[in-house]
Amino acid sequence: MSDGDDAETAADSGRLDRTTMETIGRRAATDPLVESWRFEPDRIAPRSLVLTLDATAYPSAVDAARIDVHWFVTGDYYFHYVEERGASRFQCRWGRHPKTDAPRTHFHPPSDANGVEPSPLGDHHLDVLFSVLDWVAERVERRHDESDRSA
Repeated sequence: MSDGDDAETAADSGRLDRTTMETIGRRAATDPLVESWRFEPDRIAPRSLVLTLDATAYPSAVDAARIDVHWFVTGDYYFHYVEERGASRFQCRWGRHPKTDAPRTHFHPPSDANGVEPSPLGDHHLDVLFSVLDWVAERVERRHDESDRSA
């Protein structure tokens, strides 16, 4: 997330919605790709919800993967997918928040989450969660296909 995104969201999106973030964490735990969830830095004063993904589901080149979630009382959100491969990162981010150069609901595509394009995701927290998890499942499948072709 860029500093510009932080500043725009802090001004317009309100405070984090801990109750909705906890619901997202509990529902995410039902997905086979999600190993665990936790608030960072803690449950009392969370700054984000971290969904740790099962690294064993990925080809061996992927060391770790997670989704950082921010859900605000206004219904604005960020879902930031991060895949770590040695010293490199593959990342993208779905967002719904005011942004001067993009639609309110937008997507920062991989591999570096720097660009911006409209997002088809809706505004219900569980629809967004499971749409993102579906995207991750397809990503894992593509990674395995690429790994098989290069072997």
